[in-house]
Amino acid sequence: MAEAADFQGTSPSPARRWLRRTGALLAGAPLLAGVLQLPISSASYAAETGAAAEATGSRTVGVSLDALSPSVPSDGDTLTVSGRIVNNGKQAVTAAHVGLRVGPTLNGRSAIDDAAKSNPYAGSEVGGKYVAKFTRLAPGVPQTFSISVPVDKLDLGSDGVYQLGVTLTGRTTAAPYDQILGIERTFLPWQPEAADTKTKTTYLWPLISTSHMTAETGSNEQQTPVFADDDALAAEISPGGRLEQLLSLGKDLDITWVIDPDLLASVDAMTRGYRVQVDGSSTTTTAGTHQAVAKQWLGKLEKAVEGEEIVALPFADPDLASLAHNGIRVTGSLSHLKDATTAAAITVESVLHVTPSTRYAWPVSGAIDPSIVKVATSAGADTVLSRSDSLQETGALPYTPSAARPIGGGTTAVVADARLSTAFQGDMTVAGNSTLAVQRFLAQSLMLTRQAPDKQRSVVVAPQRMPTASQAQTMAQALTALQDGNWSESAELSAATKAKPDAGATTRVPSKSVYPSSLKKQELSQDAFERIEETQKKLDSFQVILSDKSRVVTPFGRAMDRSMSTSWRGRAGEATAYRDGVLHYLIDLTEGVGLIDKSEAKLSGRSATIPVTVQNNLVQGVDHLVLRLTSTQPSRLSIGDGDFQEQPVAVSGGHSQSVKFTTNAHANGRAGVIAQLYTEDGQAYGPAVAFDVKVTEITATVMLVIAGGVLLLVLAGFRMYTQRKREAARQAAQEADAVPTDDSAEHTPATADAESADETQDGPDRASTTESSAPYPEHPSDPSPDTAPEITDPSGTGERVDR
Repeated sequence: MAEAADFQGTSPSPARRWLRRTGALLAGAPLLAGVLQLPISSASYAAETGAAAEATGSRTVGVSLDALSPSVPSDGDTLTVSGRIVNNGKQAVTAAHVGLRVGPTLNGRSAIDDAAKSNPYAGSEVGGKYVAKFTRLAPGVPQTFSISVPVDKLDLGSDGVYQLGVTLTGRTTAAPYDQILGIERTFLPWQPEAADTKTKTTYLWPLISTSHMTAETGSNEQQTPVFADDDALAAEISPGGRLEQLLSLGKDLDITWVIDPDLLASVDAMTRGYRVQVDGSSTTTTAGTHQAVAKQWLGKLEKAVEGEEIVALPFADPDLASLAHNGIRVTGSLSHLKDATTAAAITVESVLHVTPSTRYAWPVSGAIDPSIVKVATSAGADTVLSRSDSLQETGALPYTPSAARPIGGGTTAVVADARLSTAFQGDMTVAGNSTLAVQRFLAQSLMLTRQAPDKQRSVVVAPQRMPTASQAQTMAQALTALQDGNWSESAELSAATKAKPDAGATTRVPSKSVYPSSLKKQELSQDAFERIEETQKKLDSFQVILSDKSRVVTPFGRAMDRSMSTSWRGRAGEATAYRDGVLHYLIDLTEGVGLIDKSEAKLSGRSATIPVTVQNNLVQGVDHLVLRLTSTQPSRLSIGDGDFQEQPVAVSGGHSQSVKFTTNAHANGRAGVIAQLYTEDGQAYGPAVAFDVKVTEITATVMLVIAGGVLLLVLAGFRMYTQRKREAARQAAQEADAVPTDDSAEHTPATADAESADETQDGPDRASTTESSAPYPEHPSDPSPDTAPEITDPSGTGERVDR
């Protein structure tokens, strides 16, 4: 815990108690100083004290109790009460004085509630010198007072909670006798000795903010984060800011930290280079400048939580009630809760270097019903933080039971005490409100212990999710006084969860019909979850083509978590704008990969190639894409060997690539062609590009000309063949004249040599005589045909067609 030297079950040392009380006074000092510096008017003061339109009787003078110290007095202490008074009547008040009145002890927690409203006051005034006197109180003129009384003069008897009244007694012209013209009531806890059995009190200390980051990242390899605004978050973590106050006060208290990891991720992103949208534009950004304050706050938090118990909510604190009542109808919504829970642990460990607990689910205001419990535990949580005004006691227990109790299905409900948890929800900038809230909180805590003084119980306090700075100061003041008291000891949330449940405590989860309508009105609508799911589907189809999916999946996954955050309650318009912004930015990214439009292409010849260009404007490369080119009139123009042709596509980041398709023309005229990108699983990606191809087929005249040319070539070749034939015959005749006429004579060697020489000269072009069936062999000098056979295949590739 924050003060490791204090052990549970032991009383703090006098030095420790003095330090704690000093800390409490210092914590409340800025608040009190700020109030005292404000200009005071009768109108504003009347509003603060709730003065009636017509001030009469005990409402004639407004009394504000701005400070009471010590909040829990002990033997030997001096009680100091400070405040302000203002005459709200029309007549001056004379011979007035402010005094203290101590009433009897109260019996039960409900009695405190009744006394805080307007119960009749009884008790004698601590008179003598322990009063503040005023000769005359003019109408509408506020004045301050301070009274110090030794505790032994208050005539406090047995332990318990006493009523304490601060009264203004005076006279008016209409009633010239002493009468109580103004009164303020509060409570004085009295437990001078340590209780035999102390109550274990767990106080949750929330560090939660609204969503500030967008899904957008800079167009660079570093993925520079982009904020919708950074000034609001910077103001919260700067000295005096809400989150800075929660951190500075919490580090010295015995508490359990409850942290939204989105806050950590946002502040961590601010510690480095980041960008900020200008006037909400996703196209215009400026450099962020709050790195120093972000580093300071995050470093301070890392030291404060070292060795402490940390509860990490799912990333961005998803609205569990909205999910249960509206999101469950939209397929896929619950998967976001699972992802948010996984991201929570990773974020806290990476930023704060501690391992948090992710077993707790915290619905808004601790209000639950069966559907909320079911959704809350669907992502791995086994404990639901509820509140006693939701899981109300239906039995006859005469005391407040311990917080933990089983509610079925292996789920534990930790029921926070509603009175203690809601004690600081008002306007704590008003010093009087802050003082009364502290005293009432302490009175309820002591009364809870005194309900069953021999039975130890574990109590949990779960305040509002995002306390203001003044509320945090008041909480710290009350908690410091409680830890100095003699009836309570601090405990971690895990210890309260493990505490043995009271046998008579209720375990029945209230039905959905009794869920508070005030909370129901603030829930995210079903349309909101449908919009989120539309974004998810778009992301699913986009990520399959990316070479590095994490660059897109991670920021958009966290942005969808933020889209269902509890912090959007009461800000429906801003929530809608955020969700739409995430979807539109994703659409812009997907449109960065697509086909470039083509104009009409002209095709001359029987075949040609058509190029189609794929452009990638993303930083990373894309792959796993298929480009299909389809002819709408395959009888006129075919693509490849049929109606269409497909080719795989991979394009580097920031580049474009042309893909060529072979086409064949069958008739003249225009033919429609459609180019479409597909993912490998057959899903269309992006819009199709349609264009026309104008086919100019070979004409009949051209064919006649070509045929005539071919015929001339054939005739010329035949003429050359006949001429060579005649020449060969003439030479053969001449040779025959030189040969002897005796046909029966054997050939001479010279003749054989001549024949061999003829064979060698003609080579393989000559057909073999042994394979001929003709009675006479073809003459060796017959030339081979010098014309090729007629070409029946289509003509060669024609002119390349550009878009």
